[in-house]
Amino acid sequence: MCIAIPGKVLATDGVTAQVDFRGNTVNVNVGLVDPQPGQYVLVHAVCAIEVMEKDKAEELTQLFMDLEELA
Repeated sequence: MCIAIPGKVLATDGVTAQVDFRGNTVNVNVGLVDPQPGQYVLVHAVCAIEVMEKDKAEELTQLFMDLEELA
């Protein structure tokens, strides 16, 4: 099973972006989308696949946090 995780774009050069995942910063390929700093992206296999709205990103992040608590 594969999942995609939302993160907040901190900076981008158009090819890669520094994306924050709850305090963990990861370099992500943004060749498929054109995010701006401050926007949220959905990331799968270190590639941003979608720019998403903040409220949807926060809702998905909360869902993952709730699942962690059940484990």
